[in-house]
Formats: sequence, C-alpha cells, structure tokens
Amino acid sequence: MGSIKDRIRHLNKVFTNPILGRLAGARIGPFALIRHKGRKSGKQYATPVWIFPFEGGFMVALTYGPEVDWYKNVLAAGECGVRWHAQEYAINDVEPVSKAQALPHFPALIRSAVQLMGVDHYVRLSFAED
Repeated sequence: MGSIKDRIRHLNKVFTNPILGRLAGARIGPFALIRHKGRKSGKQYATPVWIFPFEGGFMVALTYGPEVDWYKNVLAAGECGVRWHAQEYAINDVEPVSKAQALPHFPALIRSAVQLMGVDHYVRLSFAED
C-alpha cells in the first residue's frame, strides 16, 4: 500500500470515517458530511471532512491531496451537498483555491496545523444560488 499518508487515508476510510460520519453534521464542531455521487458507480456517499464556513460557502483543506475519491466525485459532478451544524446546504461551485486564499478562513489553531502538515491543496465550496 504506498506511503504512510496513503495508509492513514485507507485506515480513516475504512474505520474512522464510519464513526465520524455519525458525529459529522452535528450542531457544533468542525466536521461536516459531504454528500456526493460516485462518478463511476453513481452510488450516493457521505464523507466526513473538516469544513470551515465563510460568507457564501465553505473552505476545505485537502489533507490527503486532490486524489481522494470524494473530491474527484464532487469535481466531476460540479456539485454536492453539505450537512453542517445540523443543516443541509446545496453546493454548485467547487473551486480549487490557493493556500493564501484559503488559510484566512481557518481558525488559527487549524491554520497552524495544516501548515505544519504541509497541506498544499484547498477547495472552496460555494452555496447554490436560489
């Protein structure tokens, strides 16, 4: 199985994500569920991620890089749903953004953590217009 990062990602996908999926979208905390459709299978998925709001949408640090399935699915569809703080949001604009654009939207502790982790990929999820 590849690098340590790949092993951790696999462990999270198989074991941690099902547990976090039950907590994600709760009324408090940074976890949300990204609801997306498989680009090949058409199957519906809900993936827990750390998400941070800004006016008009959310920022997400792609801690495992842009090759994760949920992100590729969302990019292919151009849309997704987000369950955050017990509310559902429709997203219809998915845009990779630079570290400089993303980091101001993260709390200081998280900003420091993603910088220490060397995270280089970020995405802006913008709300669908009514």
